[in-house]
Amino acid sequence: MKNADSLPVKEFLSVNENDYVGACGRFLLRQSAAGNKSAKDPVWILRRKKDEIKALVMASGSTVIPVLGTLYDRTADSIPQMKFLKSFLRLKTLHSLQGLKSEVIVLEEEIGKTGRKTADIIDYDLMSLDKPPDEKGFSCGPSGLILRVPAMIDLDAVAPLQTAYEKEEVLPKGSIFSPAASRINTAQIITKGKVLAAQLNGRFVGKINVSAVSFTRYQVGGVYVHPHFRGQGIARRMATEFISGLIGEGRGVTLFAKKTNAAARSLYTRLGFTVRGDYRITYY
Repeated sequence: MKNADSLPVKEFLSVNENDYVGACGRFLLRQSAAGNKSAKDPVWILRRKKDEIKALVMASGSTVIPVLGTLYDRTADSIPQMKFLKSFLRLKTLHSLQGLKSEVIVLEEEIGKTGRKTADIIDYDLMSLDKPPDEKGFSCGPSGLILRVPAMIDLDAVAPLQTAYEKEEVLPKGSIFSPAASRINTAQIITKGKVLAAQLNGRFVGKINVSAVSFTRYQVGGVYVHPHFRGQGIARRMATEFISGLIGEGRGVTLFAKKTNAAARSLYTRLGFTVRGDYRITYY
C-alpha cells in the first residue's frame, strides 16, 4: 500500500467497519506508526477501477486479515485467483489468519495450496451493541464488589487474571505460553488502553478491557472472572458498567464470543448484543 492509497483504503474500511472492527483498528495503528516496522506491513489491494477498492488483505505482524467485503460469494465466480498469496506470505511469517469465517475459509483454501498446515481453528460469534446495556446489570454482583480502573501499581495483582484469560480463551492448541509476554501485554493494557477490574474483599477477581479501537467503534476483549468467583453476577456487573461507559462516548461496541462458551454468549445476549455473523481465527 502506497501513501496515495491511505485515503481510499480508509474510506473502504469505514463503509464496512461494523464487520471489520479489528481490521480498521489495525489500519489506524499502521497509519500512526509512521517510521516503525508496523507501518511497513503489506496490504494487498484489489481494485474494481483505478480509484475503487474491491477488497483488501492486510498483514499485521504475523497475522493476516482478509477484508473481502461484498466481493466474496460462493454462488458466483467473483473471487480472483489469489496468486499473490505466495509472494505476500513470503514477506511475513504466518502465525494466524483471522476475520469473517466465510472470508477466512477462502484464504485457508489458498494458503493450503502453498503447503501450510493449520494448527488450530477457533470459531466465534461476532456480536455488536449500539445502545446502553440492560440497566439490571448494574445491580448484579456480591456485596462489597468494587469496580475500578487499575494502575501500574496493581500490575502484580492483575497480571494473573490476564494470564488465565490468555490460557483459557486465546492460546491455540500446541502453543507454548510465555509468562513474560503476557505480563508485558498486561502492562500495555493498563498503561495504554481502557480497562476495568473487579475487586472483592481487596482481591482482584475479574477484568475487562478494550482490545481494538476503530473509527467509530470499540472492540472489547479480555473479559475474565476467576473461576472461584463465577456465577455471582460479577461478569455481568463489570461488563454492564464498562460497556455503558464506552457507549456513552458515542461509539458502538463489538466483541467476539467463542462458539463453545455458552455462558459468555448468554451474558452478552442478556446485555443486548446481537450476533452479526461468524468470525474465525485459524492458527498455523
